[in-house]
Amino acid sequence: GGHAGITIIPLISRSNPSVSFPNDKLDALTKRIQDAGTEVVQAKAGTGSATLSMAFAGARFAVSLLEALNGKEVIECAFVKSDVTEAAYFSTPLVLGKNGVEKNLGLGKLSEFEQNLVKGAIAELKSSIKKGEAFVNK
Repeated sequence: GGHAGITIIPLISRSNPSVSFPNDKLDALTKRIQDAGTEVVQAKAGTGSATLSMAFAGARFAVSLLEALNGKEVIECAFVKSDVTEAAYFSTPLVLGKNGVEKNLGLGKLSEFEQNLVKGAIAELKSSIKKGEAFVNK
């Protein structure tokens, strides 16, 4: 999905090892994951965010991209231009290779709960994308 709030779509049905939760627990866990970034900012009393995890994610993606450009097939998730949903951009697993994004692996099999999360995130994603495009086109 995206980067914050309801656009963060945890795919609990794909966890390994497999787990199962009653809907009320799944809903609570999902909301906790979606709000984790805000929780970190609040814990730091507004003086920062989850910079270490963002730095790690950026470094991991950079290493994966370099490996892919050097001929190794790599799968990473990224927020890219996409036709997977109604949103012009979406975060999905991608096959990275010598030419950059070789293939978008799409959403794959989602639980009904996760499908509803995707549907619920689209309007917010479209709004965020519109703001981002307006900023870039200034």
